[in-house]
Amino acid sequence: MKVAFTTSDGTMIDQHFGQCERFQIWEIGPDRAGFLEEVGTELHADDEEDRIAARAQLLADCAIVYTMQIGGPAAAKLVAQRIHPMKSNGPVSLPETVARLQEVLRNNPPPWLRKAINKGETRSYEDE
Repeated sequence: MKVAFTTSDGTMIDQHFGQCERFQIWEIGPDRAGFLEEVGTELHADDEEDRIAARAQLLADCAIVYTMQIGGPAAAKLVAQRIHPMKSNGPVSLPETVARLQEVLRNNPPPWLRKAINKGETRSYEDE
């Protein structure tokens, strides 16, 4: 599954969802994980809601977004697109977060995570 991270340096999840300059996108499975791409957020939007919508659209293929902070409207916009926001409330190690997620995937993932894993396969609509 694809997972996005708000990171300033590629090693720490240390950015606010609405203020980060880029997202790192990773492909993460129970046995393998790797960096896919970095997506910039330098989108021009007229207001906060447009900026949040544009960021959510950038991450449409992702199942999870790990971020240090995220506001309620932004989290709701992600959830509406079947993207699960995960908030750390402080800087955390990106590699350690990836390893913990893999450990959960190898064992008994909770129902929300099983749904996230299958996001790409069960999605029956595009660009509504």
